[in-house]
Amino acid sequence: MIPYETTHLILIFKEKKLDLIKISHPLNAFEIAKRISFQKQKSYTRFIVRLSIAATAISVAAILITLSIVNGFQQTVSNKVYAFWGQIRISSVNGAPLEANASTVNNLSAIKFVKKVTPFLNQSTVLSYDQDIEGVVARGLPTNAPTPFLVKGRGIQNEKDSLSNEVVLSDQLATTLNITIGATVRLYFLNLGDVQQRKLKVVGIYHSGIEDYDKQFILVDIKLLQQLNNHFNQIEGYSIALKKGASIDKVNDEVQRQMPANWVSTTIKDYYPQIFDWIGVQTINRNVTITIMLLIAIVNLLTCLFILMLERIPMIGTLSALGATQNFIRQVFLYQASIICWMGIGLGTTLGIGLSYLQQKFGWIQLDESAYFIKTLPIEFDGIQIVSVILGTAIISYCSFLIPTLWIKKIAPAKAIKFD
Repeated sequence: MIPYETTHLILIFKEKKLDLIKISHPLNAFEIAKRISFQKQKSYTRFIVRLSIAATAISVAAILITLSIVNGFQQTVSNKVYAFWGQIRISSVNGAPLEANASTVNNLSAIKFVKKVTPFLNQSTVLSYDQDIEGVVARGLPTNAPTPFLVKGRGIQNEKDSLSNEVVLSDQLATTLNITIGATVRLYFLNLGDVQQRKLKVVGIYHSGIEDYDKQFILVDIKLLQQLNNHFNQIEGYSIALKKGASIDKVNDEVQRQMPANWVSTTIKDYYPQIFDWIGVQTINRNVTITIMLLIAIVNLLTCLFILMLERIPMIGTLSALGATQNFIRQVFLYQASIICWMGIGLGTTLGIGLSYLQQKFGWIQLDESAYFIKTLPIEFDGIQIVSVILGTAIISYCSFLIPTLWIKKIAPAKAIKFD
């Protein structure tokens, strides 16, 4: 505070005039910063302050929107792959069929973060309906396994231990071959040189949005494929679904320790590196965008503070003449910059979260599903990231504010008062 007893005046220079505003308490840095930032009269300072608040708000909002979009995109696409294959796949070292092992399944199910262990068996086949045929892969799953991406009808069911003569197709295959729910299709399997035919009823339609899956796979009862191979205990492997928050690599290491000889566990990321590498690229794009927006916010605030200090040179000289220290004057401008910074952060946070929530709720922005695997731009909030953006922007801004305030010590009071 300024050490004087006889007067309680805030001296504010506006253009070439000296305004005296009476107050009933000792002068302090925050009071001066508040008054020069939010003068009711129209002034250049008022415009600069509002412009800086708006620029900071836009930068913070852009960062939050970028984070929510990238989080949503990465999580949605990853979950689509995981829903079809699980996070971890178990198979033989040489690719040969496995013998289902109940004790191994029990041991795997007991591992922390393992949600479900599902056996599967894939076999190439030809799908025929009326005069149309299509080469596909029949993916055999237990009838108690959930049907991924089901959009119409139901999953495969059976009675007790009997096999099910039902099939679930993708909407892409159903549209291509003009197949509807309730229709009967034929599957032709080649086993040991013989062609075997099975008639199956279509009971459901799925849609993953990943063209390679929708075009290639149909879902059948695993017992049907085991019967064709005359081996009811034969599987291709197990898919392991994990609980939310699990570290896939750590769980995979634990799973591998439970494997019998010649069995190997592999993460789905290693099976489909092209998809997950593409997802990883979004992190780089996100970081570049955030860095650019942070630089814009910091440069904007620094420029604003320099301009405000230049405009207030007469005030700096007057405060120095009244006995104010350089630290006191520096506090005035740090408070002013802080007010601008926090108002910008507050408005930006509200704008960023608000726009993201509206997209999450109404899904106004649509995407090309053939290119991005999803129809609607996904949004995913992360509370830790939001808090980190708010605090990180504030901390970086505070550190940056110290640079222009160092210039104050070079201002001579006598020359500053005469400054035009």
